[in-house]
Amino acid sequence: MQKCILGGVALLAAGATTVHAQEAPVDLPPLVLGTALRADRDIQDTPVAASVVEGEELEKRQADTVEELIGDVPGVSIEGGPRGVAQEINIRGFQDEQVVLRFDGGRLNFNREHSGRFFFDPDIVQRVEVVRGGGSTLFGSGAIGGVVAVETKDVEDLLLPGQTTGARLRLGYSDNGQIWSPSATLYGDFGNIDALAFIGGRNFGTSLQDGNGDDILRSEVDIVNGLLKLGFEPTSDQRFELNLSYYEDEGLIPPNANTTANLDPNTGNDSERSAEIFTYRLSWDWNPENSDLIDLSVLLYGNTLDIQDDRVRDGRPDFTEYDTIGLEVTNRSRFDIGVPVELVYGIDAFRDEQSGTRSGADRTQFPDATATTIGAFAEATFGVTDRLDLIAGLRFDSYDRDVDDPNLADVDDDFFSPRIGFSFRPNDDWQVFGNVARAFRAPTLTELYNDGVHFPLFERVIGPPGTPPTEFTNNFIPTPDLEPEESTQIELGARFERANMFRPGDALRFSANAYYADVKNFIDSQVVGADAVSIPLAPTIVGVSFQRNIDAELYGFEAELDYDAGNWFGGLALTLPEGKAKNGEELGSIPQPRLTATVGFRPAPEWTLGARATFAGDQNDVPADASGNTRPGESYTVVDLFGSWSPQQGPLSNAVFRAGIDNVFDEQYTIFPNELPQSGRSIKLSASFQF
Repeated sequence: MQKCILGGVALLAAGATTVHAQEAPVDLPPLVLGTALRADRDIQDTPVAASVVEGEELEKRQADTVEELIGDVPGVSIEGGPRGVAQEINIRGFQDEQVVLRFDGGRLNFNREHSGRFFFDPDIVQRVEVVRGGGSTLFGSGAIGGVVAVETKDVEDLLLPGQTTGARLRLGYSDNGQIWSPSATLYGDFGNIDALAFIGGRNFGTSLQDGNGDDILRSEVDIVNGLLKLGFEPTSDQRFELNLSYYEDEGLIPPNANTTANLDPNTGNDSERSAEIFTYRLSWDWNPENSDLIDLSVLLYGNTLDIQDDRVRDGRPDFTEYDTIGLEVTNRSRFDIGVPVELVYGIDAFRDEQSGTRSGADRTQFPDATATTIGAFAEATFGVTDRLDLIAGLRFDSYDRDVDDPNLADVDDDFFSPRIGFSFRPNDDWQVFGNVARAFRAPTLTELYNDGVHFPLFERVIGPPGTPPTEFTNNFIPTPDLEPEESTQIELGARFERANMFRPGDALRFSANAYYADVKNFIDSQVVGADAVSIPLAPTIVGVSFQRNIDAELYGFEAELDYDAGNWFGGLALTLPEGKAKNGEELGSIPQPRLTATVGFRPAPEWTLGARATFAGDQNDVPADASGNTRPGESYTVVDLFGSWSPQQGPLSNAVFRAGIDNVFDEQYTIFPNELPQSGRSIKLSASFQF
């Protein structure tokens, strides 16, 4: 795959000389990281591996799920299969809460076995920032694998030239699942007050189908998402913003939404799911004019999550509640101590509270518990020369985990996370960067305290005919003695960007990085036969699931290339992840190697046509399951087509019509380590209108 990306660079360079020149040179606008670094910074001055996907690049995907939205970003793999409610993030082999997920600035910490945590409609997303690797200096526990920051559309993203108020209507359709996706957005800028209101959804008409044409049973999960933003700027240097989001989904799904549904009315455990998630963010930004010492951001945020699962065959109700409240105070200062210094520092604190019931009684699979984390951080960038920056950071976190069960121990600890790095600009086009960071992650409530049935294995009648069948299960075992994960991560990389590279008007961006993470107490999930553990178990428990600490190392290479010549464009994204336990065992979280190639053509200003091909390699280094078998990840090739028409004149001048075909050749493929295959061929159409 390394040869593929090098060949792609040569191909793009050669192609650039064969297409007619544009009229005039252009300036390459900076690619800025903001939320994911707590400060706006040109990515060319940032000493971390990062990607930004925004605007038109997101729109042309016509995504119905997060996997379709950002699943091709280098280093990123979306797990959980084709059902959007099961999808989770994986960066470099770090999964779930090993990655911090931020939605409009606030953390989304929810984690429940086999449940996702993406609670937003892709249509309202304006920008996704992905920082890969240990970022605990700024974000504390959970950032051991990286940070994914999702930002929704603002008023300024939607207003047309000369507008102060406007509206956007969109209607999308995918024939695979007969998915209708309507949305409406109203927005306005009234001087020192601005407002935005959004409502959208995804409505299924039938089950998704895989590449073999088979139904992915009970994949019809309808969603509705609403968003309200209110901004107030009492002075030119202050802004208050209130952000309220509501999300709900409904549908029949298996208890593990990444597995095949069981429609048997006597043995099936599928449930009627109903989820409601409410998020709120209240922020204050203050940046006084002529002040280098104050650039203050204060954020109060919270999430409330309720999930009701009613088992179809007997109506047994499960209720899950997970609430988060958090506060972040961040300031940015600039001063001179013989060399210029930019300092980002602050405090943050958040508290997670979970509870679960089954038929009104406490549910051991999701016990009542709370988790509190308080941290302080500072990171300084020293401008040693005009070309060389040195970065030093330190963070302190203190956390505790309290469970409402006298048989389970509470957990508390604290941790320092230092980081040093450099960014060197040999000229205006190139950057070379590197960093060494210590990162940690405290065990989650689910990892520490899960108990009870994980999933049923089979049922068997024991006794005379007519006796009700006995259910044999795989059960969780609580592991309150889990140690926090600690890692030392080393990263080296380079970036290049230049406008007017081969001819006036073109632009080239390229980045590549290598990484190594030495992880002590890596938290690894195990599913084994009951005879593999030395604790008493009931006769009906024939398998167990538990967490354990092991030492591991994860390493790899990532690269990204984008070239735009105006009337045509192309790109490559490469991911080569590796990892293993130090005792020689395989890890089950290392994604497949992957190369994504994109090429497009703009025959006229209003037309865009393109294709994207994803090549994934085999993943054969996998652990055995409870039966001693291995389930490797098989290679696949998937081709997608996309196109758009944006009339420049006439009554449709503010409309965009899109068409695409995902998985053109109906490839039957599974993204490792998912159990279910992805969707087969999907024809997608959408139209959006702005007024």
